[in-house]
Amino acid sequence: MDTNEEKTYNYFDQSIMDYKEGTAYLQKTLPNVAEPYMSFTDACFKAGSLDKKQKQLMALGISVYAQDEYCIIYHTKGAVENGATEQEIAETIGVSAALGGGAAFAQGVTLALDTFHHYNQKQK
Repeated sequence: MDTNEEKTYNYFDQSIMDYKEGTAYLQKTLPNVAEPYMSFTDACFKAGSLDKKQKQLMALGISVYAQDEYCIIYHTKGAVENGATEQEIAETIGVSAALGGGAAFAQGVTLALDTFHHYNQKQK
């Protein structure tokens, strides 16, 4: 497998690609539902009183609590892209686990941290 295929077809990038393909399908099939939702979420993640990194960390914490694997990957990647450190990811997981118990802890210390390490390495 060449290097480009490895970059494109790892679990994390493939999950994000699957999400984006499903989103594109829904935008085509139900544009009156999908387009307002996408506009709403885009507006929610714009910098305001909270910066983009804080919003991605908040979304990650909620995703870990909800055990939403696609959102864990998506928002961990977003946090890394906005400068989140491993310590910030770990603290976000901790707060989520404090509310969500063992299931949230398990998602945080596996999927969220693995995603962080993957995208943090790509940033270097």
